[in-house]
Amino acid sequence: MIHEILPVGLLQCNCSILGDETSREAIVVDPGDDIPAIMAVLGRHGLTVKQIVITHAHIDHIAGAQKLKRRTGAPILYNQNDLPLVKMMDVQASWLSIATPEVLPPDIALTDAQTVSVDGIQGVALHTPGHTQGSSCLYLPQEKLLLSGDTLFAGSVGRTDLPGGDSKQLLSSIHDRLLVLADDVRVIPGHGPSTTIGEERESNPFL
Repeated sequence: MIHEILPVGLLQCNCSILGDETSREAIVVDPGDDIPAIMAVLGRHGLTVKQIVITHAHIDHIAGAQKLKRRTGAPILYNQNDLPLVKMMDVQASWLSIATPEVLPPDIALTDAQTVSVDGIQGVALHTPGHTQGSSCLYLPQEKLLLSGDTLFAGSVGRTDLPGGDSKQLLSSIHDRLLVLADDVRVIPGHGPSTTIGEERESNPFL
């Protein structure tokens, strides 16, 4: 599997491009900004985007989704519990002093245990509320890969002081949905360096 990680936007959100070497079909996760850079990577690998997955509706993760959809025609998937955050996108933009992006309801509502797949790549959505109410992770069992959004970080966990945040709920989501995965599952957080489930289970001070 092709996997490229691009830190995009002011907050350097980790956008993941997942592509199959045979079918050349791709999933793009969290295209928060820098769509030309994302398109350049897709072009370099000859990939066609079939799914755009958003882990949660904070502006740094979702702001570029409509632009990418217009370029590729791919549907946007995210959990509908984050629609209240979409409705306050102007407020989110004011936090970063940037223009309000066009953000619309999902083309496909992402629910817990839902399969997210293209030809040659199969993942499953894990609903992990706490950072936001719609926060979801994408787990690819065959690749032993978890894209954790802003739920779990290397040595840290997602903040819960923004609208929709709940610290008790976040920790429950991590313990019940993520720490049950194997130690060798590689974790790509929404920001910062990668880690593994084993490393976080053993040394994350928040857990």
